[in-house]
Amino acid sequence: MTDTTKSATLTIGDKTYELPIYSPTAGPDVVDIRKLYGTAGVFTYDPGFTSTASCDSTITFIDGDKGILLHRGYPIDQLAEKSHYLEVCYLLMNGELPDAAALEDFETRITRHTMVHEQMHNFFRGFRRDAHPMATMVGVVGAMSAFYHDSTDINDEWQREVAAMRLIAKVPTIAAMAYKYSIGQPFVYPRNDLDYASNFLHMCFSVPAEEYHVDPILSRAMDRIFTLHADHEQNASTSTVRLASSSGANPFACIAAGIACLWGPAHGGANQACLEMLKEIGTPDRIPEFIGRAKDKNDPFRLMGFGHRVYKNFDPRATVMKQSADEVLDLLGIEDNPILQVAKELERQALEDPYFADKKLFPNVDFYSGIILEAMGFPTSMFTPIFAVSRTVGWVSQWKEMIADPQNKIGRPRQLYLGETQRDYVDIEKR
Repeated sequence: MTDTTKSATLTIGDKTYELPIYSPTAGPDVVDIRKLYGTAGVFTYDPGFTSTASCDSTITFIDGDKGILLHRGYPIDQLAEKSHYLEVCYLLMNGELPDAAALEDFETRITRHTMVHEQMHNFFRGFRRDAHPMATMVGVVGAMSAFYHDSTDINDEWQREVAAMRLIAKVPTIAAMAYKYSIGQPFVYPRNDLDYASNFLHMCFSVPAEEYHVDPILSRAMDRIFTLHADHEQNASTSTVRLASSSGANPFACIAAGIACLWGPAHGGANQACLEMLKEIGTPDRIPEFIGRAKDKNDPFRLMGFGHRVYKNFDPRATVMKQSADEVLDLLGIEDNPILQVAKELERQALEDPYFADKKLFPNVDFYSGIILEAMGFPTSMFTPIFAVSRTVGWVSQWKEMIADPQNKIGRPRQLYLGETQRDYVDIEKR
C-alpha cells in the first residue's frame, strides 16, 4: 500500500471530512475509512464486504474483468503449466520462486511431515460411518492443536513455520483418512517415495491386498487441481481464517474454521453441485431441455459450473483444467460413465450456443475439476475435502502474512441496527 496525495471528500450535513486514498500496485484505489467513526460518528454499510478491502496483501491478485489471477505476480496459467503444487506452495509462503536446493529442502520437509500422530486414528472412530468427510475434517484438523501443541504459539516465528509445514503436509493425509473411513476401508499410510499428488491418490485408492500404481496422467491432473485452487485472494473461507486468526487463535483452529466455511455449497461445494446437476440431467438427449431452462428468466434453474462471480470474462484456471480433463478422459474413457457423457456433450452445446457466449457463461474451473474427480473415481462427497487440501496453503500463507503484520487488529465488523430501541422489562403476568 502506497500513500498518495489523493484524498476523498465526504460531506455529512454541513461538515466535510478528508479521507486519504491509497494506490495499490494493481487494482483499484482504496479510500481509508478507518477513522471515519471517530471523526464523523458514522459507519459504512457494505453487506458481504464486496466493496471493502479488509486488509492489504502481497500474495494474490485477481482482475475479474480481464480474467487475471496472479500469485506473487506470476500468472496462474504459467504456474500450472511449468511448475507444480509444492513449488507454488513455496512461492505463496515465501514470496519468491525457490532455487533447486531450496525446493528440494522444502519438498523433503513436507514429505517428512505427512504422517499424523497415531492416536489421531481414534478421532475417526468417534464419527458415524456415514459422516460427511468434511465434517470429519473440521473436527480432526481442529484437534491437531491437541497433538501438536509445540507449534501453537503464534508469537514464535519458528512455531508458525512448523505449524504451516505440518498443515500443508498432514491435511491431505487427514482428507484421505476421512475418505477411507467413509467407505469402510483401512487407513493407508503416506509414502515418502511419492510426490505430493501421487501420495494423496495412493492414500485414497490403494488397498493392502494389492499393489497400486499411480498413473502419471492422473497424478499430473491431481497436481493441477491442487495448484489451481491454492489461493484466491480474500474469498469467504480465507476471510474466515483471517478473522479467526485476528483473535490470536491457534493456527489449527483457524484452518478448521476455513474448512467449515469452505463446506458451504456457494463456496467450495460448487464442483459437487455441478456433478449433481449432471446427474439430474441424466442423459445427453435431455441437455437441450436444461439449456432451455437456463435461458428462461422465469425458471430458477441455472447451469452449475458455468460463469463465475469474480471472473466476468473467463476463468483463467479453466483453460488449464480443461486440458487436464481431456487428458484424463482420454486415459480413462467415458463410454461406461453416463455422467461424463453428459458433461462432454453439455460443454459442446453450451460453447456453441450464442446465448452463453454473449453472456460470457463459459465452463469454469469447477466444471472441469468435477469431471476429473468423477473420472478418477472420487464420490462427490470428497470434492470439497480435496478443495480444502488445495486451499490449505493459501489459508496458511494469508494467516502468516496477517500474524506478521504489526498493524494486525482483532476483526470487529459494525452493523446497521434496525431492532427495538431500549424498552422496560414487562413482568410475565402483564404480557
